[in-house]
Amino acid sequence: MAVKFQDYYETLGVGRGASAEEIKQAFRALARIHHPDVAKNKVTGEAKFKEINEAYEVLSDPDKRRRYDELGANWQAGAGGPAAPRGAPHDGHRGRSGAPPDESDFEFGGTGFSDFFESFFGAGRGAEAFAHGGQDVEADLLVTLEEALRGSRRKVTLRRPGHRGTADRTDTYQVRIPPGVREGQRIRLAGQGGAGQGTGVAGDLYLRVRLARHPDFSVQAADLYCALELAPWEAVLGVQVKIPTLDGPTSLRVPPDTAAGCQLRLRGLGLPRADHTRGDLYATVRIRTPVPASAEEKALWEQLARISPFNPRSTP
Repeated sequence: MAVKFQDYYETLGVGRGASAEEIKQAFRALARIHHPDVAKNKVTGEAKFKEINEAYEVLSDPDKRRRYDELGANWQAGAGGPAAPRGAPHDGHRGRSGAPPDESDFEFGGTGFSDFFESFFGAGRGAEAFAHGGQDVEADLLVTLEEALRGSRRKVTLRRPGHRGTADRTDTYQVRIPPGVREGQRIRLAGQGGAGQGTGVAGDLYLRVRLARHPDFSVQAADLYCALELAPWEAVLGVQVKIPTLDGPTSLRVPPDTAAGCQLRLRGLGLPRADHTRGDLYATVRIRTPVPASAEEKALWEQLARISPFNPRSTP
């Protein structure tokens, strides 16, 4: 099965010369529209959200973006594509098992990544086999933060190529994603990897978790971080604001005299920890000014400038 080239720039609606900030802004705008929790059509929204995540995964990483730009749309021209990585498969979403030769490739479905991504940027590899045992097979699994919070079940398919004249076989697994799963964590399906030789045992199937990028939150261990944008007067006077969380919007009190860069902590609104408690959510304050300011606003700023002794360049 031929791998379809993915135009990640088109997916995000940006030009090939887009800056990192433009790519980030495009991702956040599209992700807010197509996130499964807010999309009008959950099925199409989820599919589009995964496409956007995949594009951002590549274009937001300088090394991945460089490799992608070197490939180009004609990546399959000639003998498998001159820019294809050494050992990369060219005919499907593949994990590598190694031996025997006609069992060397597997095709996955339901992992959240396209064949193209897995061929060039995914786990897509197998570990060495021991004695006559089958090799382990590994693929990436895209997991949303909502799934990491609550856990879920995912249907994943694995097509195994036929051996010695036998037909291909497709197996379907109901994979349990446990609450609190972390970036890079591997979910093991024992005995579902490459077949062993003779009496050798089969290898295992591993699905390596890749947490989906979220338009509002970043992740550090079990803690979540989001930006909280305030007007200057809100930071000075204090304000009650609504902010998003994985549990739904909540109210946050911003105390008076809050400085830019201050982190306001909301306990227990992060991801699950190993001890079954939850991490925290931190809202990092960013202060924004009205641009362009109206004539009346400028007059008020001028009045403030005359009466205030504050000088940000001399204040420690």
